[in-house]
Amino acid sequence: MPGTIVVGVTEKPVSRRAVDWACERAIARGLRIELISIVGGAIGVVGEGHVVDEALRRTSDLLEGEVARVRERGATADGRVRRGRPVEQLIAASEDAAMLVIGSDYRGHSTGPERGQHGLRITAGAHCPVAVVPDLDLAERTGVVVGVDGSEVSEAALAFAAEEADRLGEPLTAVSTWTPIALPYEMDGYPTSYLDNMTHLTEESLSIALAGVPESHPDLAVHRVVEYGFPASTLNRLAAHARLLVVGSHGRGALARFLLGSTSELVLARLATATVVVRPRETP
Repeated sequence: MPGTIVVGVTEKPVSRRAVDWACERAIARGLRIELISIVGGAIGVVGEGHVVDEALRRTSDLLEGEVARVRERGATADGRVRRGRPVEQLIAASEDAAMLVIGSDYRGHSTGPERGQHGLRITAGAHCPVAVVPDLDLAERTGVVVGVDGSEVSEAALAFAAEEADRLGEPLTAVSTWTPIALPYEMDGYPTSYLDNMTHLTEESLSIALAGVPESHPDLAVHRVVEYGFPASTLNRLAAHARLLVVGSHGRGALARFLLGSTSELVLARLATATVVVRPRETP
C-alpha cells in the first residue's frame, strides 16, 4: 500500500533500530507499518522440514513481539512471514510501499559481513525509497544532508531531503562535489584558474538546484557545501553528525546496479547515519 512502510525484520540488534526508525516516521506521517521476516525456501534435504518448522515458529514469535512493541508506541502495525530469498522477497514487498526500511551493520568489504551486500542489492532493485539504518545511536544527531549533482535523480533526492528537514525542523545541508578531469599522465598541479572555474561552476549548479527550495520550504535553513573530492567520502564525512543522509539512485535493473556501485554503494558501505536512497517513482 502507498501508505505503508515495509520493514525487513531479523533477530539482529540492528533490526530493532530499523523498526524504531520506521516507527518514528510512521507516527509522524500517519502511515502504517508492515513488518516482514523471510524464512528461506526448501531445497529438499532430509530433515529440512523440522528445521523450517522451527524457523517459522521462531520467526512468528519474533514478529509478534515486534508488532506488539510498535503498537505500544502508537503506530499501526502488522507482521508477515514470507518464504523465499530475502533480497527477492523484500524487493517484491517494496512494489506498493511508501518506503522500505532495512537495518545494516555492514562496514565495508574489509570488515563487513557478507550480508551487507544484500542491502546493496535490495537498494538497487527496490521500487520505492529505501532507508538503510546503521547499528548506531542517532538520538543526539541533528540535520539532514543531501547529495546534489544536478541530475533528475538528484532533484528527487533534494525534494525528499528538504521535506524531511522541514518536517523535523532541522537544517538541510546540500552538498556538491567536483573532481578534476582525468588525465593519462601525471602533472605537478592544475592551473589555479581551472580549479577556480570548476568551483564556480559547481556552486552555480548547486544554486540552480536549490532555487525552488525557499518557495516550497520558506522556513527551512539551508547550508551549501561545495568541495573538491569524491562524493561518497564527502557525504559520509558531513553526515557523521547528521540525523539523515539522502542520495539519489538512477533506477532499477542491470544499469541501476552498475550506477549504484559508484556513489550510492560507497555511501552505503560506510554508513555514517540513517541513509535514504531515492529514485523518481516509476511510471508505466
